[in-house]
Amino acid sequence: MSIEVREISPDQHLAFVTSAAADRRQAAPVASFLQTPAWARVKPEWRHESVGFFRDGTPAGSGLVLYRSLPRIGRSLAYLPEGPVLDWDAPDVADALRALAAHVKRRGAFGLRIGPTVVWRRWDAETVKSAVADSSITSLDQVTPTATARVGTRLTNTLRHLGWRAPKTTDGFAAGQPQYNFALPLAHDDGTPKTDDQLLAGMNQLWRRNIKKADKLGVEAGAGTRADLARFHELYLLTASRDRFTPRPLGYFETMWDALNGEDPDRMRVYLATHEGDLVAATTWIRLGRRAWYSYGASSDDKREVRGSNAIQWRMIRDARDCGADVYDLRGITPAVASDDPEIGLIQFKVGTGGEAYSYIGEWDLPLNRVLYAAFDLYMSRRQR
Repeated sequence: MSIEVREISPDQHLAFVTSAAADRRQAAPVASFLQTPAWARVKPEWRHESVGFFRDGTPAGSGLVLYRSLPRIGRSLAYLPEGPVLDWDAPDVADALRALAAHVKRRGAFGLRIGPTVVWRRWDAETVKSAVADSSITSLDQVTPTATARVGTRLTNTLRHLGWRAPKTTDGFAAGQPQYNFALPLAHDDGTPKTDDQLLAGMNQLWRRNIKKADKLGVEAGAGTRADLARFHELYLLTASRDRFTPRPLGYFETMWDALNGEDPDRMRVYLATHEGDLVAATTWIRLGRRAWYSYGASSDDKREVRGSNAIQWRMIRDARDCGADVYDLRGITPAVASDDPEIGLIQFKVGTGGEAYSYIGEWDLPLNRVLYAAFDLYMSRRQR
């Protein structure tokens, strides 16, 4: 059998991604919303194309390829965020990678970056909490995972053998998509959705208490409309100032809404939590097939005691389950678990849901023109200092 990669239509692309997103097999790769055709419209500064993988003419995978040109050179980095969508356990995965590299090289790419959504290692909530409590442990990488998927180990070995460059280690959030994430299972192993009581039972005592307190104090949480993105963004700017990160403009979220919901009318939502008319928390939520993601979040400096952040997450968790999602993905964490790490509060908040930390194999690079790739690598390293 042979693998061919060629450009496909957005409709063909969407059909394959939608089918993969509905796959309930335990070993199935995650089909990310970042690999939908609509995501290209969220990133207009990148050229893009939809590609298909074909095994002897039969569809076997898909990818959204974003191309970013180097200034004054005209050659591009080809990037597949959280992609491509492939059966990474297939015996001809090396052939698929070679075919992809050859395709983007013909398109003028000097380098190729992929982010396979292979869930490689998992740490359950109790393991993470024990690691946080142990002063001798500073990173999840020092902790034996609750489970390790052999497909992840095989794929990393294959990538190294083919000349791909492993992800650069970092103590915090790096450019690109997060390698370490946190997710809450919403269904049992047989696919039966968990009840409210079962979800609450999996949470820690603080989360249950805060959800109950928010309800008692009259916090109201629910989905809004496109017009409410402006309210979300106002709170998001305050959060960015408090937490010292660079915020995205309102137009970015409006573009995301129009692109994602133009492809599927319920792909993206904005959620608001209010108390006596005051906005205390706001978030965005994205769904594709059997997975829903907590995308962006914001919270007020005022009325923190009413626990709006817990109330809004509880609403999104239940809505994700009711939409048929098996997993509620709370997205990125860092592997750091030291008590003095600046991001420790984030993992403590997420672990309270009773879910699990997990890692993909990370984003891997393949230089296609070593001189241009080296120049790009130097440029990026200087930008990140």
